[in-house]
Amino acid sequence: MNESIIQFLLQQSCATICCVDEHNNPYCFSCFYAFNQVEGLLYFKSSVKSHHSILIKKKPVISGTILPDKLSKVIVKGIQFEGIVLDVQHPLVKHALSNYLKKNPLAIAIPGEVWTIQINHIKMTDSTNRFGKKMKWLREEKANDLIPSPRLN
Repeated sequence: MNESIIQFLLQQSCATICCVDEHNNPYCFSCFYAFNQVEGLLYFKSSVKSHHSILIKKKPVISGTILPDKLSKVIVKGIQFEGIVLDVQHPLVKHALSNYLKKNPLAIAIPGEVWTIQINHIKMTDSTNRFGKKMKWLREEKANDLIPSPRLN
């Protein structure tokens, strides 16, 4: 993964995630997240009874965006991503809670479950140095413990 993408994800705190309902309509929600740069995972905490949690359990394929915590009207910068929410039994979910709480320690007082997103594709726009510069990352599907990306390109 490109170092610029990693640094951006580590510096921000909020994501907007889109899942799909039973009629294949999009449903978006915002959440605080933590990023695992080694495994390419995002963690977020949410109530198991929330509408999006119920939808994700049925259809775990998601997409989302992350913008800078402090927006600039001059510089366009942000990430679009696609991924899949891993089942709680998946080995990569083992340390989700501790990884999430390292970045969001006050979340220990809030009831809910920590979810793990395996990111499979990222497109970052960064106009800091050049207008409209795009960087892309696609997960290599070689490792046995990773779920293949539902996307082919």
